[in-house]
Amino acid sequence: MQEAMFYEQDEGERTFCRLCPKLCNIREGKTGFCRVRKNEGGTLYSLNFGHCAALAVDPVEKKPLYHFYPGHSILSLGASGCNLHCGFCQNWNIAHSDPGTRPLSPGQAADLAAKYAAGGKCAGVAYTYSEPFMWYEFVYETSQKVREKGLKNVLVTNGYVNPEPLEEILPYIDAMNIDVKAFTDRFYKDNCAGRLAPVMRTVELSVPLCHVEITTLLVNGLNDSEQEIRKLVDWVAGLDPSLPLHISRYFPNYKMDREATPLSTMKKALEIAKEKLNYVYIGNAPELDSANTVCPHCGELLVKRTGYYVNIEALQGDRCTACGKQINLVR
Repeated sequence: MQEAMFYEQDEGERTFCRLCPKLCNIREGKTGFCRVRKNEGGTLYSLNFGHCAALAVDPVEKKPLYHFYPGHSILSLGASGCNLHCGFCQNWNIAHSDPGTRPLSPGQAADLAAKYAAGGKCAGVAYTYSEPFMWYEFVYETSQKVREKGLKNVLVTNGYVNPEPLEEILPYIDAMNIDVKAFTDRFYKDNCAGRLAPVMRTVELSVPLCHVEITTLLVNGLNDSEQEIRKLVDWVAGLDPSLPLHISRYFPNYKMDREATPLSTMKKALEIAKEKLNYVYIGNAPELDSANTVCPHCGELLVKRTGYYVNIEALQGDRCTACGKQINLVR
């Protein structure tokens, strides 16, 4: 175990975790909501430090990141633990159970990323599969070692973190995909045991400091109304209309058995989002053929995607070769 960061103690051996907005008040011998931060004798420990529950080399597009080193792979690491509890969780077997783990130190993770980078187009490390902020101490140390090797760090996160730990780790993070699960507080309370405002704050703090893409899973009948989609799009456009937005189609999973979100709903969401945003993609619905990146100025096809096969069609660096428009894309 590793002593946790961002907590306070009191005289009665309680610990007060300050990592995320849950602000857990943890008694001796107990863990917080995330199940991976435990009070032992008045000291808060990270139980998952150095324990890796999932490891794979994935296409960076799978995160999903479409505007960050397109066509590259990335070493993807995950651990148990999450500070939300979404009924539709797609990685519940890692986040909310007790998966088998393998020992992995920060140095070993960085060395492994460097090995893959030397053998091909591996951009660095993505901390993903469950909630990387609940693996904070490991991610914080590993990201520095990865950066020392000239590689990139990516967080795939629910964004449910307090400002101080976020601001401390951001200098080592190159890109984030932040999951904005809905655009109402009621949805977060009823379906995720969380709140919307802290996630919005995370996006707003991160956009000026690293590359950000946003994902929203549309759940049939819960967060897919045209009114809510328009509010989400207005907020994203107010931050930057060139922020990539991934709208993903819900299918039944974990504890939720609602029918899959209709394709007609996904198509309408795409139309609404494109009214104000330059880059909108639909996930889990290949029928809608909305994975390609097109220049918002002249309409030139810039990046063609077929599944996870990526072909750069018309980019010179980060500019459209047809009209010279600068694209919000990192290569």
